[in-house]
Amino acid sequence: MARGPAPVAIVLSEDEREQLESWARRRTSAAGLAMRSRIVLAAAEGGSNTEIAARLEQHRNTVARWRRRFLEHRLDGLVDEARSGRPRTVDDAAVERLITETLEKAPRNATHWSSRSMAAHLGMSQTTVSRVWRAFGLAPHKSETWKLSKDPLFTDKVRDVVGLYLDPPERAVVLCVDEKTQVQALDRTAPTFPMLPGTPERASHDYVRHGTSSLYAALDLTTGKVIGSLHARHRAVEFGKFLRKIDAEVPDALTVHLVLDNASTHKTPSIKRWLAAHPRFVLHFTPTSSSWLNLVERWFAELTTKKLQRSAHRSVSALNADIRAWIKAWNDDPKPYVWTKTAD
Repeated sequence: MARGPAPVAIVLSEDEREQLESWARRRTSAAGLAMRSRIVLAAAEGGSNTEIAARLEQHRNTVARWRRRFLEHRLDGLVDEARSGRPRTVDDAAVERLITETLEKAPRNATHWSSRSMAAHLGMSQTTVSRVWRAFGLAPHKSETWKLSKDPLFTDKVRDVVGLYLDPPERAVVLCVDEKTQVQALDRTAPTFPMLPGTPERASHDYVRHGTSSLYAALDLTTGKVIGSLHARHRAVEFGKFLRKIDAEVPDALTVHLVLDNASTHKTPSIKRWLAAHPRFVLHFTPTSSSWLNLVERWFAELTTKKLQRSAHRSVSALNADIRAWIKAWNDDPKPYVWTKTAD
């Protein structure tokens, strides 16, 4: 049987070999390119097209084609050629202008652009504007707020509270304390319809108010358990009662570190006298406008979303009973929150 002409030898430079070996490792995202690279690497080691085809389980003509393509165009010959299709209608200059207008200007009759107003402004299609905005992560319709604390002792207070979270003292309990004021006892004006297949639970939009309650809560940093107390008002008198409840429930041998905000009810003469008479209580104040630093706020959010938001109560006593039951259920299986960020 007559043999065909011997294939032309392939000699690779160091850069070419390194690039081919890199492509050859890509088995999923560019499987075709990986196989072509392995064909060229095998050809560079020697051997006929038939031998390489058998080793790589490819057709002989496939091996011959990519060997020839590499000899003609080197690495560029292995990359997929551009496929035919609709040519671009928006060039780079138009995309740059769209991005610049979005970031640096505003429409005359609005505070921000919409995809339609921008399309009309630049003479583009609304679909093109939306596609470019998505590609560059631009969302003019979205807005976020922030607040800067003006507390002159901001840094010192952050280091104090965060240090307490990351390295709690021994023979002590750390309690995150705050009050959730004006919790409303609300009842819907019509019965809530239960969830059905294909239909979510439905409740009437309007409601009737039946009074308010104020919840004082102390979240144990280590165990996640909560000491709670409900009152009709939130004055220094009620805060004093809550301090006495904490004092009764925490073992006498432990120092009590309280993380709390700068509310005036925490600093009245009566509270100061009580704290002076109970030196095991140590107060750590969060900076002004920094309630996010108090972990009990995260627990309040959980109480709101999991219980209060979709509940109905026809009286304050029913509301208080529901909150007490939820706290008891939480304490049966508490989930402590773990602070991980350093003060820096």
